[in-house]
Parts: sequence; structure tokens; C-alpha cells
Amino acid sequence: MKFLLFTFVGVHLLSLNSGKSIYRNDISQRTFQEIKEEIAHYGDVAKAIINLAVYGKAQNRSYERLALLVDTVGPRLSGTKSLEKAIQIMYQSLKQDGLENVHLEPVKIPHWERGEESAVMLEPRMHKMAILGLGSSIGTPPEGITAEVLVVTSFDELQRRAPEARGKIVVYNQPYTNYSQTVQYRVQGAVEAAKVGALASLIRSVASFSIYSPHTGVQEYQDGVPKIPTACITVEDAEMMSRMVSRGSRIVIQLKMGAKNYPDVDSFNTVAEIIGGKYPEQVVLVSGHLDSWDVGQGAMDDGGGAFISWEALSLIKDLGLRPKRTLRLVLWTAEEQGGIGAFQYYQLHKANISKYSLVMESDSGTFLPSGLQFTGSEKARAIIKEVMNLLQPINITQVFSDGEGTDINFWIQAGVPGNNRNKMKIPSVDPCQDSVNLSASGKVLEFSQEGNRLKQEKWTLPKMEVFIKVVL
Repeated sequence: MKFLLFTFVGVHLLSLNSGKSIYRNDISQRTFQEIKEEIAHYGDVAKAIINLAVYGKAQNRSYERLALLVDTVGPRLSGTKSLEKAIQIMYQSLKQDGLENVHLEPVKIPHWERGEESAVMLEPRMHKMAILGLGSSIGTPPEGITAEVLVVTSFDELQRRAPEARGKIVVYNQPYTNYSQTVQYRVQGAVEAAKVGALASLIRSVASFSIYSPHTGVQEYQDGVPKIPTACITVEDAEMMSRMVSRGSRIVIQLKMGAKNYPDVDSFNTVAEIIGGKYPEQVVLVSGHLDSWDVGQGAMDDGGGAFISWEALSLIKDLGLRPKRTLRLVLWTAEEQGGIGAFQYYQLHKANISKYSLVMESDSGTFLPSGLQFTGSEKARAIIKEVMNLLQPINITQVFSDGEGTDINFWIQAGVPGNNRNKMKIPSVDPCQDSVNLSASGKVLEFSQEGNRLKQEKWTLPKMEVFIKVVL
């Protein structure tokens, strides 16, 4: 098998809305056994989809499409011409692919530029540090900020040592537990430091593995709290400064950041469909985001997610299948800034929330899949489990809890069931920071964790995994 494959199958008969069934059709009157039997009848169709994706003309398609975009456009930061070029390329590509109702929906998105940035340790020795400013951070004065450092390992420690923080640069050396917990230091670190009078904050990159590689990402200011410059530093430098202060050393850093925020600009969510044959007004949404940060190609976050979502529609079209419900692809803009494009889409379409059967997003990195994360009622989960049984040929049948995604959480919180792909834990990569480019050979090396050590696995992934979402 040249590509590893993950398929979401079967939402043709879903009226799953978290126990708040909002349609009345033939499904609501049927028993679970009848639904189960109908799902099983789609086994041959599922095999046809798998065969087309793995052995047929589509076997390399997602990778080649993605490689063309990222090589042509490169990074796609919110507010830049590169992002808008990518959107126009995708708009034309979806039309050329023969999909239906291809259109752009206008939104307003943030425009931030990092500018030149540097951090130099002046005491106890000279050391030039690798940093990446965080999204929406303000810059420093032209001469920079030169100040003593206070190193803390948690928000609680910062509060205990609040009197020491005034007039200093706060360095967070928080331990990595998991992404969702640890990322709070990146998101809230500047605000918490500013509350105790700090001049700037430097946050240990949110990753459990580092090769002296800082990670960027979004951060948020808070009304009524002074805005201070903030950036991420490497795990190595955070650990080094923690060791230095434990020995009683005084650390002084000069921080310079040319970051600037500009007025919001026009952008678009990109939409394409295969219109449903029986219930065209009812929608199953699949999605990924086109924007990225500015320090990588955005192949992992979230080019892969966007292109496998497109591939779902392409496979359906190529096989001549017509889903019962409308299969809608949305390629979001400005996800990295907090789901800006997706929120405006929700505001525009929430009046029709009763017509949304299921929302899906792929934005967790393109690694070896282990199943599907799902949020919805127990009845809906039972149906999803039956659908996942169709994936036995590729041995990915598990259904996990807590399906979510930045761009679809608006719908999930409003009661629409949602899912995303569950993957094997890959501690070496932060899925929300893509500094990883597609390599010439296309090989991706995987790691697993034993205790506090990383070990290299014996296998590699050919090129990039293709995960294909399919709606029957």
C-alpha cells in the first residue's frame, strides 16, 4: 500500500444531533437493527472507495495536489497576499474538479506581521536565542527591551512570586503534559505576566521534543490588561535558564520584536459541494483550513487536512456516487487566529442549524490514524460505530470520545454532532505549529515515547498519509 488511508464513511443516514433530532424523515421511524443492516449493505461501496484511493488513479492524488499548492504558494499567513493567492487557486481547482456550487464566502480576518525579531542573553554570558513571536503580539520599542529575567514553571508560581515580576521579562518553563493543557501558557502567558507588571514574556515552546526549534502560534490579549510583547523560545533555552537561576545566576535578556498589527482585511471561506440526491437541504460538512503560520509551508497544519477533505468529494464524484444529503466542503480562512473565518461562517449559517447533520474537521496533523473521535448522543455513537466497521479492510474501526476542532466547535456547542480523526500520539511534533516542509523523498519519520525517552520506530510513512473522508 503506497498510502496509508483513513476513511470516514456513512453519514448518508445520520440525524444525530446530540439527542435533539431536528429532522423528521424515514430514519427517525426505523429501528437501530434496520439502520445497522442498511449500513452493512454499503460494504462493497466502501471497498470500491478504498480500492480507488489505494490502488487506482487516486492513490497519489492528495499528496500531489498538496505538494503543488505548498510549493507554489508557500506559507499562507492570515492577511497576506499568499493566503489570498492560495484561496483563488483552490477556487479554480475545485471548479476544474467538477464539484458543484463552488463559491467564495467573504469574511474579515486579522492582518499581523512578525517583522524582525531577536533575543540575546547578555548576562551571565552572551547567547543569541532562537525565538518566534506569537500571533497578534505587539512589538518592542526600536531599541528593544532589556531586562532581568524571572523564570517560572506555572501560573501558580508566577502568582506566588508576583512582587518579583515587576519590570522583568517573565520566562515560562512549564513542563509539557499534553497539548491542550500546556498550550494555555502560550495563549495566556502574556496576559498573566502583564497582570503582575512584567515588561514581556517568553514561553517555552509547546512541544515534548525539540531540536532547538521554537514554535509559533496564537496568543490572546485581554481587555483592561496592558499588552506586552510575547514570543516562544526553545525547550533547550527554557531549560538552560531554569538551571541557571537555580544556581543563583542573574539573567538579563535584550528582546527586540518588530511585530505589527494592521486593520482587518478581506478574505474568503472556500466552499464546494456534491448536492444530495434525496435530502439536498440537509448538510454534512467536511473541512480543513487553508491558512497557516509564516514559518513553514503549512503542509502539516493544515494543508493535509484541507486536501484530504477535498479528496473526499473527489472520490465520491469519480465513482459516480450521489449522497442522500449534501456533502459540503469548507476550506476555512484564518483558523490560526482563533477560527475567525469559521466563526463568521457560523454566524452566517446558524439560522439553518437544523439542516446540519454532522460537522467534521481534519486539523490534528497527518499521522497514523487510530480511529475517529466523535461528539454526539449515544444513539448517534452507536450508528457511527457501525459505520466504522466498514473500515475493517484497513483496520481502523475505533470510535473515541471528544470529537472537536477549532472551526467546528461553534456547531458542536450548539448541539450538532461532530468528529475528527484520532491519531497515534506523536510526541515529537506540535500539530498546531507547522515548521515541517515536505521533504524531497517524502519520508516522514515517526517516534514513540517510552517513559521520558523518545525511541525511533522501525517504520516510516511513504510520502504523507492520505486520509480520505467519504460520505455515502
